Amino acid sequence: MPKYKYTAIDEFGAEKTGVLEADSSEMAHNLLSARGLIPSRVVSAATAASGFSWKALNERLTPIKAPELIIFTKQFRTMLRSGIPMIKLLQVLETQTENPRLKTIILAISEDIREGASLQDAFRKHPQAFSHLYCSMIQAGEASGALPEVLERLSYIIEHEHKIKSDVKAALQYPIIVIMLLFVAFFTLLTMVIPKFVRIFLSAGLSLPWPTKVCLGLYQMISEFWLGITAGSVIVLVAIIYYLRTEGGAYLKDAVLLRIPIVGGLFLKAAMSRFASIFAILQSSGVEIRESMKILIGTIGNRAISREFERITNRLEEGRGISGPLNDAAYFTPIVVNMVGIGEESGKLDEMLGEISTHYDFELEYAMKKLADAIGPILTIGLAVVIGFFALAVFLPMWDMTKMVH
Repeated sequence: MPKYKYTAIDEFGAEKTGVLEADSSEMAHNLLSARGLIPSRVVSAATAASGFSWKALNERLTPIKAPELIIFTKQFRTMLRSGIPMIKLLQVLETQTENPRLKTIILAISEDIREGASLQDAFRKHPQAFSHLYCSMIQAGEASGALPEVLERLSYIIEHEHKIKSDVKAALQYPIIVIMLLFVAFFTLLTMVIPKFVRIFLSAGLSLPWPTKVCLGLYQMISEFWLGITAGSVIVLVAIIYYLRTEGGAYLKDAVLLRIPIVGGLFLKAAMSRFASIFAILQSSGVEIRESMKILIGTIGNRAISREFERITNRLEEGRGISGPLNDAAYFTPIVVNMVGIGEESGKLDEMLGEISTHYDFELEYAMKKLADAIGPILTIGLAVVIGFFALAVFLPMWDMTKMVH
């Protein structure tokens, strides 16, 4: 029978280690639970001796999705409110989480806390799972003594962010797929259909019209220089990807996205909703405004707007309020500036920010509906242009052939 090495927590919170025999890892977990232990790590003795495991590799590669993080945060909040000790709480979370990567991270956090680290320091060691915003909210909750309430607001932010991203992706998915299929159809017609008709027209001694000449020229260029075109395209694509990963490239991409007709407004409304919702939660959690600005710089998701936050932060350090710098910054709409100003004057900034977030959620939903309504006519026009161009390239010479027959 296989042997498993385990690490578990007993009823007094003490760590126990040992080896037991079981048919499977699941049976090993059940045996430990039957002994009154909470298993934190169970691994095959053979795997532990070899130092390599496909399971460990899978843990490192498995992504942590937003729904899994939402469930983790809600379970964390619920058990914290129930008064369960932190070490035992994390062990329960580790056993209940299905994501192998998140299991490993929770175990590491538990070990760090057992060694005396604060909760926010333990979370900050895993930026691949917990964002700067997440860790800052944990820090605010620890400092204020209201961690369950902060976790509740944090789960709302993650759900809100996930919904916005899902809606934007859903709105853009259909046009992207159609454009890709349109490109495939264009390439197929250009390389497989048009050349056959051109040979027929030339053998008949016809003078080719300009649409057919354009198609023939494109086909000859692709057939004769396909290697150079392919290599050049790959080089250009790699260069673009590399450039977009730089600070200047990321800024340029995000700035251009905000200026694209229809789509740019969608991204701007999503950014304003994100700004208002996160800022509101940070303010209600007691995070200082300058620190909130620094958090927003790393979490807003658009480098062009993040650069404006950097300018706003510098002006805040000069002792000015936030509505004035917002008014002078790019991208922030009058409604955002005016409502933030009202919130500052009334001392209810978090409430005003919540109203802004609600307003832009509605605006975003309306903009996505507007985009969906506009996509149909735009794609229809594009499809008509492509089909019409190829129809002219084929039927104009055929019309001339019918004249020759008569």
